[in-house]
Amino acid sequence: MTTATKRKTSLTLNPSTLDAAREFGVNVSAVADKALEQAVATARHQKWLEENADAFTAQAEWHQNNDHPLADIMMSPAGEPWKA
Repeated sequence: MTTATKRKTSLTLNPSTLDAAREFGVNVSAVADKALEQAVATARHQKWLEENADAFTAQAEWHQNNDHPLADIMMSPAGEPWKA
């Protein structure tokens, strides 16, 4: 099994929050690592949406002009046919 290596970095944190984290046994490194993972995932997703915005617009326009190709057999979540 391969173990991911860690790299040291320096953070500037609110001192009272850091003191409280230590008092309650919060693993600051683990919390920061998880928060950073989430922030990177959010940024990656936002970049993907921006990079593909033209394709989403084109697809929406195509559906508006041509309807959905499977509309005749699709059902809504309520069980109703997609189109009347």
